[in-house]
Amino acid sequence: MATYQKFQQFVEDIAEKVHNCGSDQFTVALCATASAPVATNSVLANLTEIAYTNLSSRNLTTSSSAQSSGTYTLLFSDLVLTASGGAVAAFQYVVIYNNTPASPLDPLVGFFDYGSALTLADGETLTIDFTTSTFTIA
Repeated sequence: MATYQKFQQFVEDIAEKVHNCGSDQFTVALCATASAPVATNSVLANLTEIAYTNLSSRNLTTSSSAQSSGTYTLLFSDLVLTASGGAVAAFQYVVIYNNTPASPLDPLVGFFDYGSALTLADGETLTIDFTTSTFTIA
């Protein structure tokens, strides 16, 4: 099972109105084993991404963005990545970033570490499961 870690800068970015979690476009980036993200990264340019040749859309769909009893929860729909037309380069990390703000450009949210490299052959899929909240603010 993949483990999740937030980027430290995300907390400040929330407080300083960088993210509008209810309407911004969040996207995933994929990084290889040798390009591990660290908690102190703040923007997508800090990371080395794989080539996205033969890969389906990486855009996330927000299924819920609401507060209840003083706790805000953001939930994305599950994302199915599909290799089409050839294999996808090996990756280990699935990074969530906000593709909407211009400054800072592409601020980071968090990442999943799958523990070892994953590859998708032509026609294979990987489902990123967001059945529980992506994050909550209490």
